[in-house]
Amino acid sequence: MEALIPVEVIERKIYFIRGHKVMLDEDLAELYGVPTKRLNEQVRRNEKRFPQDFMFQLSGEEAGSLRSHFATLKRGRGRHRKYLPYAFTEQGVAMLSTVLNSDRAVEVNIQIMRTFVKLREMIASHKDLAGRLDELEKKYDAKFRVVFEAIRQLMIQPEPKKKRRIGFLRGED
Repeated sequence: MEALIPVEVIERKIYFIRGHKVMLDEDLAELYGVPTKRLNEQVRRNEKRFPQDFMFQLSGEEAGSLRSHFATLKRGRGRHRKYLPYAFTEQGVAMLSTVLNSDRAVEVNIQIMRTFVKLREMIASHKDLAGRLDELEKKYDAKFRVVFEAIRQLMIQPEPKKKRRIGFLRGED
């Protein structure tokens, strides 16, 4: 089965804010194929389903920081956001499928959940790899101490021998 949206597109829309992996309302609306205003409307109508650990509104500083990543605002009246964006955690994104009643929303949600799982697995494998590397370093430090000592001995410069000057010197026979 072909993916509705490439995983890479979804991965680029996941940010790390306040210690959580989140997706912004604007990006989610784009993926679901609905206006951001409508997505937020549905969320407001179902506030009980979105506690603080599922969704939060960005501060002005956070929004400004994100905006700097995306260059400048579009010019013209009504071309940029009036309100600060909302960020949805993985659980909040899962809850969105219950309030957006469309087949596309369900399909997109499944892809987003798979992407979150993939990212979690990648992070876990990196931690595992880093741990193994530390173990190898400790193990090989002791075994290669002799090698390191030999290399250090080779690096020590021998005292230079007194050299005879080149050329003819008067008074010497």
